[in-house]
Amino acid sequence: MKIAVVDGQGGGIGKAIVEKLRRELPEETYIIALGTNALATTLMLKAGANEGASGENAIVVNAVKVDIIVGVIGIIVANAMLGELTPKMSEAIASSPAKKVLIPLNRCNIQVVGINNDPFPYHIDSAIDIIKKNLKG
Repeated sequence: MKIAVVDGQGGGIGKAIVEKLRRELPEETYIIALGTNALATTLMLKAGANEGASGENAIVVNAVKVDIIVGVIGIIVANAMLGELTPKMSEAIASSPAKKVLIPLNRCNIQVVGINNDPFPYHIDSAIDIIKKNLKG
């Protein structure tokens, strides 16, 4: 099972997701850190990702090579993350055959209706639960 974690800006969200994936999933789970910038990728690698790459081409190329893509909901929105997420990146992620596990984060002028305003770590826990169910088949 290959899981891509997509993050940008400071990389703290991706780092938190990778750390939780490493703690909760089997050791053989392969995690690819896909950062919109080198800082985000570096933090996800330090958190335990198997490998990482940065930038538009890395995200476009790898979006079709993984089974699951994890990140905040903004990763499927062109020009999100203060413009770091390009239209090509969002299109590649949204069009990927991979299962998308999107964490609600009410930023980027996106308000998800019906989502509780729970602390972000709670949403990461929910995402990990969904991924675990997908691993089981």
